[in-house]
Amino acid sequence: MKFEEIAAVSGKGGLFRIAKPGRSGIILESLDSQKKKVVVGADSQVSVLSEISIYTNTEEGATPLADVMRKIHAEFDGDTGLNKNSASDELQSFMEHILPDFDQSRVYTSDIKKLVTWYNVLAKDYPEVFAEEEATSEEKEK
Repeated sequence: MKFEEIAAVSGKGGLFRIAKPGRSGIILESLDSQKKKVVVGADSQVSVLSEISIYTNTEEGATPLADVMRKIHAEFDGDTGLNKNSASDELQSFMEHILPDFDQSRVYTSDIKKLVTWYNVLAKDYPEVFAEEEATSEEKEK
């Protein structure tokens, strides 16, 4: 699985694998243990993880979420010690450690909670996402 195959849906918790487009919308399968299938229509806001970025104070203005998650995985190898119930100051410190130049005025604690929650789901059940991405990065460097 790749970041291009994983989506988040506004108003629905969790992450989903993009199964295929259907006549009335996109067919998604939840990444949790239930593997529930959901059809979301054009009125739903679906965000593919590979298209999400985190605001930064750099010249580019943002860093792709996939790059941030790879950095988290390289440093913590699946165990950040955080979850969505962690204290705000812990989450802020974590984010400063991972992405020191993130824009604190535009990246809210709720955004960091989503990042941690999504990372924990992927690291626990789908660690191959990071392995594939690491292999792709190594090939690009050559």
